[in-house]
Amino acid sequence: MTNRALNFNAGPAALPLEVLQQAQEQFVDYHGAGMSIMEMSHRSATFEQVNSETQSLLRKLYGIPDSYHILFLQGGASTQFSMIPMNLLQADKPAAYVMTGSWASKALKEAKLVGATVIAASSESDKYNRIPDLSSIEVPENASYLHITSNETIEGTQFAEYPSVPADVPLIADMSSDILSRPVDINKFGAIYAGAQKNLGPSGVTIVIIRKDLVSDSLKHVPTMLRYDTHAAADSLYNTPPSFSVYMVNLMLKWIESKGGVEAIEQYNRDKTNLIYDAIDQSGGYYRGFAQQGSRSAMNITFRLQTEELEKLFVKESEQQGFIGLKGHRSVGGLRASTYNAVPHENCKALAEFMQDFQRRNG
Repeated sequence: MTNRALNFNAGPAALPLEVLQQAQEQFVDYHGAGMSIMEMSHRSATFEQVNSETQSLLRKLYGIPDSYHILFLQGGASTQFSMIPMNLLQADKPAAYVMTGSWASKALKEAKLVGATVIAASSESDKYNRIPDLSSIEVPENASYLHITSNETIEGTQFAEYPSVPADVPLIADMSSDILSRPVDINKFGAIYAGAQKNLGPSGVTIVIIRKDLVSDSLKHVPTMLRYDTHAAADSLYNTPPSFSVYMVNLMLKWIESKGGVEAIEQYNRDKTNLIYDAIDQSGGYYRGFAQQGSRSAMNITFRLQTEELEKLFVKESEQQGFIGLKGHRSVGGLRASTYNAVPHENCKALAEFMQDFQRRNG
């Protein structure tokens, strides 16, 4: 085995070595079938078993009640930015959005193409370095839904708690970058959606967890492939699914289960993330965290140095040491370490030590 990169990419992101090795073992011949899972018909009993088991594992690990559908779709969260309003935004009932950063902004932009929207709260005046106070979120009583982005990968902010909504207003969450990183009360939400490529597997499959009554209310003028009821009725097999990606999510869910489930993963994530935040906080201002303290993400750690020249040197030297993906998003600059579920504790420890060493040499 060659040396593994110290992978802090924001997505597609690190996968556990043992998951990759299991996929490697089964890649050419899946359970004696004489072919790869990528070659199988999605109508075969073998793949239907994988599809069903993956749903059951997710339902068990995340505590998803029977009153919710689990869908495996394509197009990433970016397609969900459109599907949510196309299916749920009703005439004369605006969609409410909490503006927390780059991804929330993209979600709102797509909803505006479909119907009326309102901004329920925003932290734009603070350059999105915080999550708005929950008490500041104003949701119209007649809103079709309230949409939040639970974790902003680019700014490095995360909801510590979720907002309350009026009784008839579903709470919709884009959890692309923190799904299954911590326990969630699914009953608080009308729908949760997430691209798998950060915490749950490779790119190619999008998870949608949606309350069944919302699916039955799908607007019938919506094109067939963009309607939730289409995919719910066909058990996510209406058309050819991203079969290999679903299989990889299956392996990832088994890995999470083997680590003690979502509660254990949350503690593991906190422990490893704290190593890097401590290196920032104990640097005497040499490293400056971007997100305000109470809004810090456990998934994406964003920080700056005094000058862009120092940041470029940091990236260059980190790459020489085997670190990957520490350059901040092009839209905001700076530095970012993404510490999703599969990023090992020892990688975070190595990064914290590199940061301390870099400061000693360049402080």
